[in-house]
Amino acid sequence: MKRRIILTGAFIGMLAIILGAFGAHLLKKWLSVEQLVTFETGVRYQMYHALFLLFLSTRKEFSLKTLKTIYNLIVAGVILFSGSIYLLATKNITVFDSKIIVFATPLGGFLLILGWLALFVSILKQKS
Repeated sequence: MKRRIILTGAFIGMLAIILGAFGAHLLKKWLSVEQLVTFETGVRYQMYHALFLLFLSTRKEFSLKTLKTIYNLIVAGVILFSGSIYLLATKNITVFDSKIIVFATPLGGFLLILGWLALFVSILKQKS
């Protein structure tokens, strides 16, 4: 499981760098400043959670069940939150109907919060 967490964190981080560069250099020709800021928010949260996963992989005190729970919440959250932000920010240059994903961003954000909460509760339950 730890290998999967590390690989996912590294992949999500790498993808955040690629998307950040894509947004900063290529999308500014087609997107407004506001849309670029929105796109950058998706990149930033994606990178935060890539680092979160790398941190998670270093923890030895968590059970496999706890690791899986936090991992699944964070990965699903990143896909829904950042993914929907990318689609919403670029909706005027794609054919994607943004009405389909109207609830994806808040749901993704909620899953990210739950992932952090699961980490918090897991640490709180441990004896120091």
